[in-house]
This record gives sequence, C-alpha cells and structure tokens, in this order.
Amino acid sequence: MLRIGQIEYANCTPIYHILREYFRCSGYEFVKGVPTGLNRLLELGKIDLCPSSSIEYALHPDRYRILPQLSISSDGAVASVLLFSRIPIEKLDGNTILLSSESATSVNLLKILMAQRFNCSCRYAVTSLPFSDAIIDSPALLLIGDAALRASFSGSDLYMYDLGALWREWTGLPFVFALWLCRSDVAESPKLKELANNLIQARILLPMHYAEIAERAHEASWMGYDRLLAYWRENIQYDLENRKISGLVTFYKKCRELGLITSVPELCFTEL
Repeated sequence: MLRIGQIEYANCTPIYHILREYFRCSGYEFVKGVPTGLNRLLELGKIDLCPSSSIEYALHPDRYRILPQLSISSDGAVASVLLFSRIPIEKLDGNTILLSSESATSVNLLKILMAQRFNCSCRYAVTSLPFSDAIIDSPALLLIGDAALRASFSGSDLYMYDLGALWREWTGLPFVFALWLCRSDVAESPKLKELANNLIQARILLPMHYAEIAERAHEASWMGYDRLLAYWRENIQYDLENRKISGLVTFYKKCRELGLITSVPELCFTEL
C-alpha cells in the first residue's frame, strides 16, 4: 500500500481528480494535509510520496527521489502565492513580514526576493491569525494556496504582489513551487513506478478535462466556475520541462547564497 500525500489546495485538485477517475487506486492510501505538514510526514516516513515543497528536497536530498516530468509550478503569475502589504514592497526594509504557517518554499522565495531583488532587510514571523487581523499587526503578510486566493477576492485596497510574477520578471524563468518526491526506499518499487507513470499520463490528460473538473470541484462554490477554470489554465502548471529545471536550480543557488541551504543538491530522479 503506497501512502500518498494529498495537498488540499485548488492547485492540486485537477491532478488528484484525474488520477482517481482514470486509474486504478486500490493500492493507494491518500493522506490529506497542507505542504508543511506533508513535508514532515514524508520526512518521518509516515507517507511514501507527495507533491512536496521544492525546498524540502534541497534540505534532505539523500532521503528522496524526484518523480520526473511532474511539478506544481508557474511561468509567471501563480495567483495563489501572494504578498499583501500596506506599503509598497520596496519600502518594507526594516519591517516584520508575517508568514503563513502552511508555507515552506514560498517563504524562502520571499526572503530571496526581498534581499536580492528589492535590497530589503526584513524580519519574518509565522502567524496563525486571520488575514484581517494579521495585516493590522504587521505591514505585510504572505499567504499561499486557497487562503491567498480568497484574500485576493476580498476587494481590499492593499498592495498585492504575486511571487511567481516577481520571480519571472526578475530571472526570466518559471518557478517550481513543489516537486513530486518519494522516499528513496520506495523509489525502485514496481508500484511506485506504476504510480509515477499514471501521474504523468494524468498530467497529459488534464487540459482536456479542466472544464468537467471545474463543474464538479467544491472550489467553484467560492471561486466561481470561470475563475477556477482560468486559474488552472492560465496560472498553474504541472510539467517539469528544462526551463522549469533551470528555474529550480536557480532557486537553489539563490537559497545557498543566502545561507538558507548548505549546498545546491544534485537532482536525482526515479527511473521509470
């Protein structure tokens, strides 16, 4: 029985839907959670694979293998990794930025952008406060996933910065927010290879099925059908082609420059 981590964000809904609808999943157990929680379960061996924060691989490259051709990424605006601020981003120097407790990769991306693109030295603190309270306590707040999407619809007059767009404008590269990682001890199992191939096929099928998935997805109740469909078609991407790999390696190099990781890891993929 393979234990698969399932992120309960709108950006992951399509891939799990196709996997369950078109492939046999009787040998899988799905474990739901947020990125930071699933990272921890993967590290502890309580799940076998999941779409895990890309920074997790760099922190423990000896423990994991990357499933090829798969990611959660964007080539420009991602729409669900957003910095909300009461003041322009370039004026945040010396301030404390609050962070979602659900985020891992996006926190490090923000630190890189603030330090290297905007030349701002900021402090960072994790918060569990609701959006409306957090933005009173601090001039800026980072949100990810569905919380970021909901806040972006709130109609506030705050400055709103899309980290995927900021990265693309700065580097000219896509950004890989999550990799499909498996634990090294299951990387060679036939069941894992079968699942990896199914996920790749599911990714290929996605563009033909977005409309029907949106009709059935619970996220449409608060996002609206058209907005949800546009999010999947225009913002979120699921492949891991060469430009995505270049963006990933560039991210790791910049993490190393800031001392967020000790070294740039070699990318080790499962063989299918």
